[in-house]
Amino acid sequence: MPQTCVPPKAFDDARALRVKEALAEKGFLSGEPLLESVFGNSAYLGRLAQREIGALAEYLASGPVTVVNAAILLAQAATRAETETQAMKDLRTAKRRAGLAIAMADIAGLWDVDKVMAELSRFADACVGAALGFLLRDQSARAGLQPVAEENCGLTVLALGKYGAFELNYSSDIDLVVFYDGAKFPFAKRGDPRGAAVEIARGLVRLLSEITTEGYVFRVDLRLRPDAGATQIAISTAAALDYYEAMGQNWERAAMIKARACAGDPQTAMHFLAGLEPFVWRRHLDFAAIEDIQSIKRQIHAHVGHGEIAVAGHNIKLGRGGIREIEFFTQTQQLILGGRHPRLRAPSTEAALQALANDGRLEPTVAEELKCDYRFLRRLEHRLQMVEDLQTHTLPNTAEGLAHIACFMGYQDSQDFRAVLTQVLENVQGHYARLFESQPNLASQEGNLVFTGVEEDPETLKTLKAMGFSNPAHVSAAIRGWHHGRIRAMRSQRARELLTKLIPSILKALASAIDPDIAFAQFDRFLSSLPSGVQLFSLFLARPQFLNLLARIVGATPRLASYLARNPAVLDALLDAEFFSRLPPRAELDQGLGRVLTGSYEEVLDAARRFTREAIFRVGVQIVEGTAKADQAGPALADVAESVIAGLLPKVEEALAETAGHIPGAGFAVVAMGKLGGREMTASSDLDLVFVYQLPQGAEVSDGRRPLSATLYFARLAQRLIAALTTPTAAGTLYDVDMRLRPTGKKGPVAVSLKSFADYHASQSWTWEHMALTRARLVAAPSSLRGLVESEIRRRLTLRRSADAIIGDARRMRVRMAETFPEHNVWDLKYAAGGLVDIEFIAQALQLVHASARPEVLDTNTIAALEKLAEIEALTGPDAEILIASARLQQALTQVLRLALDETPRIEEASPGLKTLLTRAAEAPCFDDAQARLIGLQTETRGIFHRVMDAWSRPSTMS
Repeated sequence: MPQTCVPPKAFDDARALRVKEALAEKGFLSGEPLLESVFGNSAYLGRLAQREIGALAEYLASGPVTVVNAAILLAQAATRAETETQAMKDLRTAKRRAGLAIAMADIAGLWDVDKVMAELSRFADACVGAALGFLLRDQSARAGLQPVAEENCGLTVLALGKYGAFELNYSSDIDLVVFYDGAKFPFAKRGDPRGAAVEIARGLVRLLSEITTEGYVFRVDLRLRPDAGATQIAISTAAALDYYEAMGQNWERAAMIKARACAGDPQTAMHFLAGLEPFVWRRHLDFAAIEDIQSIKRQIHAHVGHGEIAVAGHNIKLGRGGIREIEFFTQTQQLILGGRHPRLRAPSTEAALQALANDGRLEPTVAEELKCDYRFLRRLEHRLQMVEDLQTHTLPNTAEGLAHIACFMGYQDSQDFRAVLTQVLENVQGHYARLFESQPNLASQEGNLVFTGVEEDPETLKTLKAMGFSNPAHVSAAIRGWHHGRIRAMRSQRARELLTKLIPSILKALASAIDPDIAFAQFDRFLSSLPSGVQLFSLFLARPQFLNLLARIVGATPRLASYLARNPAVLDALLDAEFFSRLPPRAELDQGLGRVLTGSYEEVLDAARRFTREAIFRVGVQIVEGTAKADQAGPALADVAESVIAGLLPKVEEALAETAGHIPGAGFAVVAMGKLGGREMTASSDLDLVFVYQLPQGAEVSDGRRPLSATLYFARLAQRLIAALTTPTAAGTLYDVDMRLRPTGKKGPVAVSLKSFADYHASQSWTWEHMALTRARLVAAPSSLRGLVESEIRRRLTLRRSADAIIGDARRMRVRMAETFPEHNVWDLKYAAGGLVDIEFIAQALQLVHASARPEVLDTNTIAALEKLAEIEALTGPDAEILIASARLQQALTQVLRLALDETPRIEEASPGLKTLLTRAAEAPCFDDAQARLIGLQTETRGIFHRVMDAWSRPSTMS
């Protein structure tokens, strides 16, 4: 037996005795004190010793080197195995023997922690190489080729992480990446070399990781490959280099510091790593890149003197003061400085710390302290894993469990162990916190916010949970996807760098929403819709309050958030000092639009779209923020639409006149109907328009170089105006235009003469068209024509009519509408029983009944008409009050819903943020009260509708 240091005492003497007795029954007798320590501290090693008595005896006779070298030779024999089953058995037997010998050498103190890590890594190399050799022989046989030698196969297996740096844990995964050179790799599957490479990678995982009766060799982790969530497990070298050049992240650069070939074609590996060098070791780093590298460290919550570190349950890898902090401390400086100073590129942590000290980048005492702390933590990590061969880095939570680990580490009691470990963790954390300490912290006040790498950071999940996210793993995975550039907005390096700085602020803002998970989901959709993220993120960095606003928008109004994603340029409007304080009046809108409608016709159309989007967005934001009431939205949105119509019409006329000229003395009027006519527009309203023209006596054609008949001229003018309002341009869209309310509907000409307009409504139009005419309002016309059209509309509305016929037609029309558009629920505010259609039908029908005797009752706005009907006692005071209250409430709620959603909500699925906006619009103390008030008013409204409509029952004038 080789000379040893004093091993730790056995924690469980009884278990040690049981194992020795079991060994004795198999003929193995030994009084070696080391066995008491091994078996009394590790149940796993006790089982391993019973299974590999020969290796145990060889260790005691010749030492660990002999056993490990023999295990490596057995592993290498797997290359020549006749069957996969035999190869797997050889590899697993070798792993048991090597694992036993390395652990005993560690516990005995024969090998220090650096030697233990190196031997584990050396053995892993033998296993990976043997497994790959077996798979290459198998592929060659199936392809009918002579056996392809590993060194000429065109495929390389890189070791990354601790394995790449020869720092493998006792029970660690091995981080592998499989690359192949498409021009050199000799195998293909259905003509595709990738398919064969993927098959080899899968075989590698199976040979090493699959658990059989013989155990397993190593768990294989392939997630450090480029964009692991979206790529195959074997990648061509060309595709990989393209990825790193375009999309590689700084944490991937850090991972590649430790990359080395552990199996496969060395030439392919050498060429690939040489091609990767400019990505990993950038000679020139701008400020943003340096900040992003620093953020790898600053995402972890580390403050000097930040509370007490609890030992029980502490994660010595990922927790405060743990192994990762030492690694990040080293790697961030390597990434910043290594491009210009190759001597700092050492892959191992201890060597890198020493290189930084040698180069004057780190105080020698700090480097020595961190190296000692690193060795202590890695030794502790091995002890934790040896107990039951578990891939764990977490200390036990129980007093007995801590006493066990303290004993295994060689301490007399757990208090001594606690004191030493706490000192180590605090020392690491202190040095780590002082690194870049002048830079702003990127962690949440609650803890870590780490989204680098491929593993979920447990401390980050705790932080997200504490912030209010009920599904923190989903949030973390989505953010890592953003960093991988899987959405358009994140495909530029600059966008990803800005995102890194913003993530804590974004999460804080979304966490303040009533339902953080819904707000995050909407923000994710919003971000996924953006063409680019740089402009938005730069704005958020400059004006953090805008990020909070966006969080409120996505949390309550997904439709507005979607609109914003399609039109991110409207965010520029937020910079206006008055953006949040008031809604501009019509005159101010006209002036603002007039200033931007310059340049070519295409530039005018683009400018109109930008102007309109900003104006509509302003209304929506003020509703969300509560600086404007919902009942202000209808008039404000109508002002925007009217301003645009009035502003574009002269531009359209000019464009038409370039070829067709003018018709001197003629006039063209735009008549608004529906929501625009009643100044009750919502964020999703289309424009109900009718075009009327008037010709001077004798005018028949236009006077341009390509003259048009009067009828065709105004048809072209109307069509061009419609196109100016509806056609998408590079700057987006404006409105949809509905022409179905024009004379003769879809069959009629797009523009009609005033005489045709008058004749149609005098002899051919139906009651429903007269009802629609109550909302007709001119929004653009020369003064001479305006008066004529308004007079004609008034004349038609004030004709004496049969009240029975009007009401009867309205009643039947409402029945037909209910059949065509059945209500979904009480929140279907337009078509619900007692909803807005019922109120509008009452107002419009009663105006037609009474306008002949009392023309002052006419008003295009529904609420104003109801008030006038009450004044002439066409409605009783109580009924009018109910209808007006119902209209106000449902119009206000409609404004919010049209801002938030594209369809009638299932209110039980509405987000808490939306319910809050609806509650505020209803001026109710809570959502349940708002809904109860809505239901009550709809019920009363429906009762009034029946009383009004049932008061007449004579035959209809409708066919």
